[in-house]
Parts: sequence; structure tokens; C-alpha cells
Amino acid sequence: MNGFSLKIPPQHWLKAMPKLTFLRLIGILSFLTFFFLLAKPVTSDHLPDPHSKTRVKTIYVILWFDTEDYILPQSDDAALRVAEILTQQGVRATFKIVGEKARTLEKRGRQDVIAALSRHNIGYHSNLHSQQPSPALRLSNMGWEEGVQEFDRTERVGFDEVHRIFGITPVCYGQPGASWAPQSYLALKRWGVPLYLDEGEHVGIDGQPFWYGGMLNVFNMGKNQTRVQLHKAADVDEAKNEFEKIYLRLKNSEGGLVSIYYHPCEFVHQEFWDVVNFAHGANPPAEEWKKPRIKTAQEIEQGYRNFEDYIAYLKSHCDVKFVTGSEVLELYKDDAPRKAFSKEDILKTAGAVQREINYQAWPGFSISPAEIFFLLNSYLAAYLKTQQAPASAGCEFVYGPIRRIETGQQSGSLSWNQLAAACLDVQSALKKNQQIPSEIWVGSHPLSPADYLATLGEAIQQLVTLGKPKMTLSVRHGNFTAEQYVARDCLEIWKWPIFPDGFHSPKIMDLAQLQAWTLKPAVLNK
Repeated sequence: MNGFSLKIPPQHWLKAMPKLTFLRLIGILSFLTFFFLLAKPVTSDHLPDPHSKTRVKTIYVILWFDTEDYILPQSDDAALRVAEILTQQGVRATFKIVGEKARTLEKRGRQDVIAALSRHNIGYHSNLHSQQPSPALRLSNMGWEEGVQEFDRTERVGFDEVHRIFGITPVCYGQPGASWAPQSYLALKRWGVPLYLDEGEHVGIDGQPFWYGGMLNVFNMGKNQTRVQLHKAADVDEAKNEFEKIYLRLKNSEGGLVSIYYHPCEFVHQEFWDVVNFAHGANPPAEEWKKPRIKTAQEIEQGYRNFEDYIAYLKSHCDVKFVTGSEVLELYKDDAPRKAFSKEDILKTAGAVQREINYQAWPGFSISPAEIFFLLNSYLAAYLKTQQAPASAGCEFVYGPIRRIETGQQSGSLSWNQLAAACLDVQSALKKNQQIPSEIWVGSHPLSPADYLATLGEAIQQLVTLGKPKMTLSVRHGNFTAEQYVARDCLEIWKWPIFPDGFHSPKIMDLAQLQAWTLKPAVLNK
């Protein structure tokens, strides 16, 4: 039998029954009806209907810890306890380790902490964290190449130490505090680091993961970043309500990622270790370092209870899944480099860049302005070599330009031969340097990358539509709008008490805006 069935007596048998027996039967039937109503499964927003044909939208949670305090010994125990709590609950997190913290754990003989953290994903969180100068302060007046080299020189040592001590290659990097700089991306990419995991306000796209500088970024998550506070029991209910709002909003769209982060030292201290020692640009010698004040035993236990209850609550959602940095890379794998763009796709893209230069969203993937630049330039370069329009073309990652120029003949015109020579020259530069040239020479006249791309778009549109090149072209003005996703330099984005008072960096943010050529939203794999 496939299910329970209730046999009902024939009606003629009911008529022959005494009145009392009939009433008893009615009572039994009423009781059984009530019983089955109670036994019916209760529906919930968190329990998907197994018979539904609608795809279940998963909400992913990345839980990460900036593991940095190398002054307070109790922070070692906090890291151990947090890691063990998560392991007991079957949750894997991502622990970003400061180089000096790793060396300190080794010196203190804390192999128990190292082993516990190694059961999770390991990331890198700078070499010395808050000792002056921090990365952004050090790079604040440097250009692109000089900054890349300086970041490699000063930060690679900590990366290698974390690798050596934990026996794991860090999967991600995130800056200390607000000490962010775009030059770090090229250095990190050369080290083989694929993920930038942190929080900040320097660059971002609407609180979602994005690609920038050739790396996947879980950064500036804004409305999709949350946590439970560790102070009092009532914090848990407040955090549940906040998560529920995020959960429902993401469920009503296409799912997505929630970012939750802590510092293990938060569980035991009353004040941050680095604020006590390095605030406002201070840099005392190690013998003068002070330990931060410690919470009471009761306060510490309350924090752990809040954390455990919150993790259990998140796990109670059957469509919420914890992911590590490595798993996020799989969820947001970039399909653009594997796509072949047809002539129709090329024509569409060539038309779009004449109006606006920004990332483009395609079904299942997106392409950055730099990838569009490579796509169109390589398409025309292929035509010039064969004198036949290719059936398709592909895109590759390249970095954005590193300085600004004004087009020398913005309202002028150029010949097809001049554009053709410039295209082949640019293609050579793209292949050799993996970077868009800061200025593109058309004969003796320089064009900005945006103006060149808009002009290139018109040339390709003519070529594909008419089957032959237009012999004279007007120089088009490129409307580059991707910089809107990068903050303008202001004190607000550098609000970290470790910086010297009044610190800001127009140089860093100008380079950041130039690298907006590499920016595009990351697409969640369905």
C-alpha cells in the first residue's frame, strides 16, 4: 500500500446502527480528522517542497577570521577554541593569518592551534599588520610598478612563512584594517593567490562578489555582511532578525553570498591589541608593547555562547550552506575566458562601446571593460592578418592603464591604415604586457584607451556590417563609466585608527580608478 486509508461503512449499515453507536462513530471520525490535520507536515520558508519543480536557491555563507594578535597570548586560545567549535559543528571557515602571528605561534609551541586552524581554509593577512608603515601608507605615493615591487618585497616574506608553518598555500589575502592598495593585486596574482577576501569601501558592486585586478573579490559586501555581537544574550535574537532579512532578500532574487567575519582576539579582549600600541601612526619598539585589557571569564563565555548559538541557527536553514574561500572560487568560477564570441556578439559589443564603456552582463557570465578592449582589438587584428572577418573571437584578462592622458586629436579624423597600424601595435603590447597601454599612438597623435576603444568599435561595426573597412574614421570620445564603482579619495574610506591622523591617498585611488577597466560582477554558478 502507498498510504494510509480509512474505510467508511456503507450508508445502509449506518442507518441500522443505534443512535448512541452512531454518535460514537461520528466522534471517532472527528477525532481522527483532527489527528491527521495535526500530523500534516508544517510548511516553512526554510523547508523546500520536495515535489516543487522550482530550483532551490541556496544562500551561501562565508565565515572568515582575521587572525592577527601576536601580543596577547590568550588570543591563541581564542583561535583554538573558535576553530574547535566550528569543527565540532561540521563547519569549515577561512582563517587569514598574519605572518608575525604564524611565527609567534611557532615560537610559543602552539602546534595545537596550528593543527586546529589547518582543518579549515588558510588565508594571508599581511606580514606585520599594524606595525608602521602598513601597506597603504607604504604605497601611498608610489606608482603602479614601483608599488607592485614594494608590496612583493615587504609582504611576500609573511606569505611564505604562513605557507611554511601551516603547510598550506594561502588561498586568499585581505589587507590589515583599511590599508588597501590596488598595486597588491598584481603581486598577489603572481604569487598564485586567486581570492581577495576582506571588507572595505574602496571598490565594490552592490554588495556582491566581483572581479577586479584579475582576482575574485569578496569585499565591500555591504548589505550582505552581518554577524552576531558577543556582548549579551539578546545579541543573538537581534542577529537572527538581521540575517533573516538578508536571507529573504536573497531568496527572492537568485540566491547569493553572505559574508560574516570576526577576529579571534575579539572573544577575549576589551580593546584591539593594535589600537593599544600603534594608533595614530605610533610605532613603539617591541619591548614597549602593551597587552590589551581582558574580558571577565563571564563575558568571554557569553561571547562563545552567542557564537555557538548563532552558528547553530544558521545551520538550521536547510538551504543555507557554509563555504570556504576555496569553495567560493568554484561557485563564482569565471566562464568568460572560455567563451567564443560570434560575429553577432562582436557587432553588439562594438556598438555598445560607442555609447558607454563599462562591464557587460551576458547569460551566465560577464566581461570587464579590459576584456572587451582585448576582444575587439584581437578581432580586428585577426582580420588584418587574413583580410577576412573571423567567425568568432575570445577575450583574455589584461590590466587597466596605469596613468591618464588626454587624446591629442579628439575632434580629428584618421585613416584606416593609421587605425590598422595602431591596432597591431596595441595587440603586441597586450600580449607582451597583459595590460592596456596608457596611450595609444595613431601616427604622431596619442589616443586615450577609452577614445581608442570607442573609435575601434565604430570601425568594427562598419567592417562587420558592410563587409569592408571604412577608409576614413572620426575619432570618437569614449564614455568610460566603470570608475563609478571605485570610491573617490576621502578621509571616510581610510577610517582606521592605526593610520596617522588625516591620512588619505589620492595616488592610490587614482590607480584604483584606472584599474576599474578590470572590474565586473561575479556570476554565481547555477
